[in-house]
Amino acid sequence: MVEYSSGYLADHWCQVGHFVHCLEGKFTLELIPSGIIEFKGGDGFIVSDELSSHRILSQTGGKLLIVDGDFLQPNKTLLK
Repeated sequence: MVEYSSGYLADHWCQVGHFVHCLEGKFTLELIPSGIIEFKGGDGFIVSDELSSHRILSQTGGKLLIVDGDFLQPNKTLLK
């Protein structure tokens, strides 16, 4: 769980896969090449490794639950 202060802007563009669930607050997800997605408490999204560059910003701050993992890679077999 990560808590962000108001005026937060990520200091880099990320290419690692994540599952993100917004616990509270309002956020903007910037994606290259897809555009901008606004989300708030109760919303979530998934991005896979190396399929986009993305970063988060928030004017108001809030809390996110962020899960990283290899299971987000395309064509990854979970069970062997």
